[in-house]
Amino acid sequence: MFDLRQLRYFVAVAEELSFTRAALRLHLSQPPLSQQIQALEQDLGVRLLERTKRSVALTEPGRIFLEQARQILAKVDEARSQVVAAAAGYSGQLRLAYTVSVSFHPAMPQALLRFGQIAPNVRLQLSEMYTEPQFAALLAGQIDVGFVRDEPVHAQDARGLRFSVIDREPLLLALPAGHPMAGRDSLRLAEVAGDAFVSQPRELAATLYDRLVELATRAGFQPSITQHAQQINGLLALVAAGLGLALVPASMRTVRLAGVCYVPLEDAGAYLLLAVACRADDHAPALQQFLATVAEATAAPGL
Repeated sequence: MFDLRQLRYFVAVAEELSFTRAALRLHLSQPPLSQQIQALEQDLGVRLLERTKRSVALTEPGRIFLEQARQILAKVDEARSQVVAAAAGYSGQLRLAYTVSVSFHPAMPQALLRFGQIAPNVRLQLSEMYTEPQFAALLAGQIDVGFVRDEPVHAQDARGLRFSVIDREPLLLALPAGHPMAGRDSLRLAEVAGDAFVSQPRELAATLYDRLVELATRAGFQPSITQHAQQINGLLALVAAGLGLALVPASMRTVRLAGVCYVPLEDAGAYLLLAVACRADDHAPALQQFLATVAEATAAPGL
C-alpha cells in the first residue's frame, strides 16, 4: 500500500513534470525519487507518468490520481493543524458559567475578548449560574470553568476544585437619589441601620445576602430586608422606586439608572470576591489557555 511520502513525491513530479526539478524541490537525489514513483505505480497497477529522455507527462489515470492525492494531502495537513491547535488549547470546546454580577466587571469581557482573539476556534458555551450551583456543576463535569463570587463552603468541594482570586471588589450601597446620604463620598453601614434593604433571595444568591447580614451584624444591627429581586440588576429598580437600599459590587455603578446613587462603604470587609474556578484534575489544553488568558487580562492596567 502506498504511503504519504510517495503521494508527496508524485505530486511534486506531476507539478514540475520533471524528475530533476522535483528532486531539487524535495531536497532529494533523483534515483530514490524515481524508485518511489515506480513503487507507487506498481502498487496501484497503473502507469501514472509517461517518461521519455526529454519529457515527463501525466497519463489520464495520472491526472485523476493527482487530484485525489492533493485532496488526501490537504486533509492530512488539516488534521495535523487541528491536532496541534487542540494540544495547544487553540481549538475544542469550553463550557463557561458566570454569575450575573460578574458580567458587569471588566475582567470577564476583557478575558473573553482576548481569548476570542487568541483561540478563535475554541467554541465557548456560556451560561448564567449562581456561585453555589457552579461548584456543583463543575464537580459533576457539566461545566469546565466558572466566574464565581465566593470560595467553596464544603471542604470536599474545595479539594476537588482549583480556585484563583481575580479581584476583591469593593461593595457599594445603592440608595434612592433623594436619600439624605445620597451625596456622600462614603458612609458606614451603621449610619443606615434604620433603613429598609432590598436583596436577592438567599437561596439564589447566598454570597451577597450573607455579606449584607455579616456587615450589618458587625455594625450592630440586623438588616430589615423588605423586598427581593431575582437578579442583582433588578435590585436597582427597587432602589429607584424608594423601596430600600441595596448592597452591590462596585462594578454595578456602570448601570446608570435614574433615581439611583452609589456610595462606597467604609466598613472593613466590604468587598466581594471575584474568582475563576475549575476542577483540580482538569488539564484540558483549552481550559489552561483560558486560565492563562484570564491571568493576563486581569493583570492589565485598569483592572
